[in-house]
Amino acid sequence: VKRLRLAIANKDFTFKAGQWVDFFIPGVSVVGGFSMCSSPGLLEREGILELAVKYTAHPPAHWIHTECTVDSEVALRVGGDFFFDPQPGDSPVKLVLIAGGVGINPLFSILLHVADLHGYQEGKGNEYKMGTVKLYYSAKNTKELLFKKNILGLMNAFPGKIMCRFHVTQQSSQICEELQPHVTEGRISEKDLEKHVSKDTLWYICGPPPMIESISKLLSNIGVPTNCVFFEKWW
Repeated sequence: VKRLRLAIANKDFTFKAGQWVDFFIPGVSVVGGFSMCSSPGLLEREGILELAVKYTAHPPAHWIHTECTVDSEVALRVGGDFFFDPQPGDSPVKLVLIAGGVGINPLFSILLHVADLHGYQEGKGNEYKMGTVKLYYSAKNTKELLFKKNILGLMNAFPGKIMCRFHVTQQSSQICEELQPHVTEGRISEKDLEKHVSKDTLWYICGPPPMIESISKLLSNIGVPTNCVFFEKWW
């Protein structure tokens, strides 16, 4: 997975946490589609947007891994209705974010946005009062958990407000000491999720389609209303 930092030339360009971009590369006829993994706040503060792109033979991803260099220019168009963008005065909500593999990208963007909202609350007094966030993030092994250090950093910066549980399904090596307290071996289960059910909780799921289907079914079994569940499928 390669992390790409883009300096945005157009000052009017904005996006909501969780959205994706169409990625247009000069000379490549296929259009890419990648989720942002940075926060709208970073774009606002520094004019920077970040993507994390997994190596595949798909022409845009292949170009990013093999031909893209510092100063390469591309065009972007924002899209997608999978986002978290609360407005001042909205009632506070809690979030449960459920990620599978590279599906972490848009959810990491939402997590960073939540950290910004908590930061504003403590500093500038933004009017939106953010509830707690719990991230469940599943991958084959700890090596494949993207952004794990950043996620641990956010948990330390906002204790009790941002929480995370990593799940690994095919771990063969020793889990490092720093991660150990936060890792469960095995899939995300009904038991993990049922304790978060409440009328003010929103659920965001992103990962491979089979995972989204099984988690959606699981949420339906524990009584979560469908209008509180949002998902983005990664093919």
